[in-house]
Amino acid sequence: MVSSLVRLCAKEVVSDHSSSPCWLSCIPRELYQPLLEAAFAHCRPLAIGELVQRWPERTLSLRGRRKSGHNPPNRLCVQALLLAVVRGLGDKRCALQVLDLCGLHCEDGGVADSMGGWSLTVSLCSTMLQAKGRALGGPRRERERERKRVLETEAERDAAAKRERGLGAAGRTDFGGRLGGEGDSEADGGQVRVWADLFVNARSWERVRVALTASGPLRLHCRYLRVEEIPASNIAALLALLPPRGMLGLDVRYSSLGVTGLALLLPALAPFPHLSSLRLHYCNLDMRRDLPGQEGALRDMAQGLGGLRQLRRLSLTALRLPGHLRMLLSSLSRPLEVLELPYLSLSAADLSYLSCSLHASTLQCLDLSENKLDEASLPSLRRLLHQASGSLAQLSLSGCGLSDSLLGALLPSLGLCRGLRSLRLALNPLSQAGVLSLVRAAAAIPSLHLLLYPNPLEEYQPGLPPLPSSAQLLDWPLVEEMEVREATQVELEKVLVERGRCDLLLTSDLLSYSTELMDED
Repeated sequence: MVSSLVRLCAKEVVSDHSSSPCWLSCIPRELYQPLLEAAFAHCRPLAIGELVQRWPERTLSLRGRRKSGHNPPNRLCVQALLLAVVRGLGDKRCALQVLDLCGLHCEDGGVADSMGGWSLTVSLCSTMLQAKGRALGGPRRERERERKRVLETEAERDAAAKRERGLGAAGRTDFGGRLGGEGDSEADGGQVRVWADLFVNARSWERVRVALTASGPLRLHCRYLRVEEIPASNIAALLALLPPRGMLGLDVRYSSLGVTGLALLLPALAPFPHLSSLRLHYCNLDMRRDLPGQEGALRDMAQGLGGLRQLRRLSLTALRLPGHLRMLLSSLSRPLEVLELPYLSLSAADLSYLSCSLHASTLQCLDLSENKLDEASLPSLRRLLHQASGSLAQLSLSGCGLSDSLLGALLPSLGLCRGLRSLRLALNPLSQAGVLSLVRAAAAIPSLHLLLYPNPLEEYQPGLPPLPSSAQLLDWPLVEEMEVREATQVELEKVLVERGRCDLLLTSDLLSYSTELMDED
């Protein structure tokens, strides 16, 4: 009741910018946080700027938005905050030493006027350079450019202020979190530590490099780094510029690394003692081709993985590594909790190793999508599910070629996973009878909240082969008669009613279902 009243009062206070000189001169420091939260929640960039410029606490944290389900803040609000941080460097009332912006960006594009990871990274780099220019005094031309940028931002904010009363809650941020571990140590040399999740690609790499090499009153720290379309040498150079303590994850996508590039990159991660997540997606690695020096580079790659002592999450997407899983994963000294291996061309020997590895009994999330499963690999998969049954919460076997008979042999093992929350089996060639068997087994798992099931073969237009591939199922048109699909829905609903499972979400929609991604923090 008290917190609700504080939020309501804070909303009213920040809604009228003309009154800010009055309340800013008298509010106690413990009210800055709820006022700033209200300013973000109701899109009041002018209030954000004035609060942050004189922030009375050592730490300002905007973490926790994803956990609390709040929408990302408006772009103008983020820009106002960054500008105010620079201004606060010369304000004796500002005590800020640690600014935490982790999780602030929006990547799904579903929120209007929000800021994506790439835009936030570029804005942060501009802020680093502006802060350095302000600290040094800068040449006259640079000062004029900065003054022009400030005036343009202020004009944009003033225009937004005129629309404030007509704006709804465009963004929401959860405050009150604190940086853990190294983020709570004192800022070096009077610097303000700025923590963020960075998104760097070929267009922004040089700007980020310059910002990281420019010494100034703001120092950029990275919690999660995502890079795209950058060669291994540039990624390694970027890693060498980042402060090593506090970085938890690296996500590399669409970069033509190959085995040699990965063997070069992985040792560059050794200086990051807290790195717990590594994702490599579509990095042009194909061990199905016999190339000179390939085996030696793969051993170097395995050795580099072995140097990541705190690794808990490993995602390897479309790295064609048939028969090499033992070499890679056996180098890890700590069991993994999340293992994602889609499109890896896994062999029966790979699954056999995985089912007996030290990782099997600790896995919370397992993704084997688009790896062909057959009679030879089925015993290993059943043994793997048995070993992981006490910990597994998310499982994806989409596009694995599971027929009715293969699925029938697998269902008893799935039923052992009593803590399973999410099960994905899309794009498998199941008949309507097979889908109904799947739903009956899923409904018997009390913890399961989401089942992504495949469209039954009866719902496709004629012409499919008896056991179509996932690519064929994805491209093949469904029948136009809604009665066919509605009949399936009726049968599925009957199963849920019979089992009393109104809490189980069934969907065959690949685009709109919730994956319930695990929290990485």
